[in-house]
Order: sequence, then C-alpha cells, then structure tokens
Amino acid sequence: MLKILLYPFSWIYGLVVYIRNSLYDYKFLKSTEFEIPVISIGNITVGGTGKTPHTEYLVELLKKHVKVATLSRGYKRKTKGFRLVETTSKAREVGDEPLQIKKKFPEVTVAVDEKRVHGINQLLKDESKSPDAILLDDAFQHRQVSPGINILLIDYNRPIDQDELLPVGRLRERKYQRRRANVIIYTKCPDEITPITRRIIMKDVNLRPYQSLYFTTMVYGNPVPVFGERTGEEEDLKQPVILLSGIANPALWQSYMAGRYAVIDELIFGDHHHFRPKDLKNIEARFIRYQEQNPVIITTEKDAMRLRDEESIPDFIRSRMYYIPLTIKFLDHEGKSFDKTIVGYVKDNRSNRELHKRTNTRRS
Repeated sequence: MLKILLYPFSWIYGLVVYIRNSLYDYKFLKSTEFEIPVISIGNITVGGTGKTPHTEYLVELLKKHVKVATLSRGYKRKTKGFRLVETTSKAREVGDEPLQIKKKFPEVTVAVDEKRVHGINQLLKDESKSPDAILLDDAFQHRQVSPGINILLIDYNRPIDQDELLPVGRLRERKYQRRRANVIIYTKCPDEITPITRRIIMKDVNLRPYQSLYFTTMVYGNPVPVFGERTGEEEDLKQPVILLSGIANPALWQSYMAGRYAVIDELIFGDHHHFRPKDLKNIEARFIRYQEQNPVIITTEKDAMRLRDEESIPDFIRSRMYYIPLTIKFLDHEGKSFDKTIVGYVKDNRSNRELHKRTNTRRS
C-alpha cells in the first residue's frame, strides 16, 4: 500500500531528473571540462556499491605514476565549502570516507567541496602543488563537471533492471543513463561468476562501443584496532563478537562476519550515522551485558572514522574495538586491462596538458 502511495512522488522525481539530464545533454546547462585528467566514480543507486574501496584502488594505482588527488562532497559533514583533509581531521568536519582515504594515503591530497567545479579550481589554484589527476568520488550525477572517464558501479546483488526510481526504489535516475559511463563495474560479486551469468549481465547492460565491463569482489582484511596500534594478536580473534555498523547495505558484511566470527549481537545504524550520546550509552550497555564472555566489538572501517571522534567511549571498550579493512579485487585477471585503461588515459592527457603549458609559455 505504501509503495502505491509513493508512485506519484517517484514520477515527479523522475520527471525532474529527466529534465535536468536533458538540459545537460542538449547543452542548455554547462558541463565544465578541465585540462587535467578527471575520473568520476559513482553509482546510479542510493549508496552501498563500494565507492570508497574502488576509489582507494584507483589512488593506489595512480599514485605510482602521477600526483593524484581525490575530491568528494564530504557527505554528512558539519562544515561547508572547500576543505583540505588532514590525517588529524575529524570525520564530522570532512566526512568519514575522505578521512578514511587520507589516513590510508597520507601523501595524497584529499579535499571536500559540495561544488565540484569550485573544488577542482581550488586544487589547481597553486600550479606548483596542483595534482596531475583528480578522482571525483560519488560524482555520476554531478554533471557540472565533464570527466574524461566516467566509472559507474552497480551492486551485483541489487540489479538496477529490477529496481525503481526514488522513493519507491533505490534508483537516483533511470537505468538507461548508464550510457554516460565509459566503464561499468559490477561490484560485490561472488569469487567466481559462471560464463552464462556473465552473458546474461552483458545482455542486460547492452554495452555500447565506447564502454567496457568489469567485475570485482570484496576482500576483507584482518581486524585492526579502532584506537591504538596493531599488536598482531587481533589477527586471530576467537572471542565472541558484537557487530556495530552504520553503512548503507550491511547485509554482505554481516554475512561475512557471521561466517568467520562467533557473532552474539548486532547494533545496526543508518548510513554515515553520527553517534549520539544515547547511541554510545547503548553500545556500552550491550558490551557490559556480555562482559563475562570477554567480547570484542567489530565495526567497519568507515564507522571507525566516526567513532574516533567520540571521546566519551570508556577505555575498557576502546581497547576492545576493531574494524575490518576492505579492498577490492577484479575477477578473472581483468584488473590488468582496467589498470592499462586508467593509467593510459591519465598519462596521455597529462602529456597533452604539459604540451599545452609549454606552448602557452613560448607564446607569452
């Protein structure tokens, strides 16, 4: 019944999105192109496709070749405007995902700005410090910028062909808008996909000549202390586990954790949840309830960024809190092809930019 009531709002939302995209398609609204290589990573659904680990994969790949920066809006941060992220920043100031990237890659420039064009211009302001390439996190719908490569992520477990527009479903825009992507990646795949499943997906996607399709799976690491340094003991945790998460689609993470650890309780919050005093009291009460079993609390890496902001967490709980780092892996050795595409684009366009600079210098 509720779904039926929501359909009119979904139609209105769809009409607004269609008009907006049409205005960009027919050049009534301007998309800014930059001389610097710009790569967008985004999705067509609301959250939960693995944008951050894929962005981190690209950072790891590109920082070996060029000076790379990441730019995102800093979702649910308490500040506005352009900000550079430091390793000492708070998640509430810059957002949990940008902070996670900065802590993992302290040598890389990480910035937030809800206005992406302004953010890129700020990064390029100082020519001596400006990056050679910029990664735009969660920017598939931000059409003010025209990226050189548009990467679209689709959750393997939530096919967009079976979904509907907000607020009835999870789609931010119609599925045919995937035509704007140069690279489509099905994420959160099982470790192996049968040839027939691949063929079905390829048929559903209906790849265009300029598009390529890849499949990735999530790789879960060993627990890491939320507070303090690794000791080595955390790699072989045998204690009962209380799960704590505030991510968009925790089902896959919960399933993995249940298969590896003795999960005795779960505390599940909404995506990017900022923990309030009553939430922290609830976490403490749950921990004390099972204290005789000597439990540990395991959370996600993104949640760990926000938990570190909370000074009121008691020391006896801090010492028992861990997070699970997450990376991605391409299936069937397709990563080499993907890497070649990305690095080739960045190097070629970086060379063009340098040539343009030298030509302008000679003219002046």
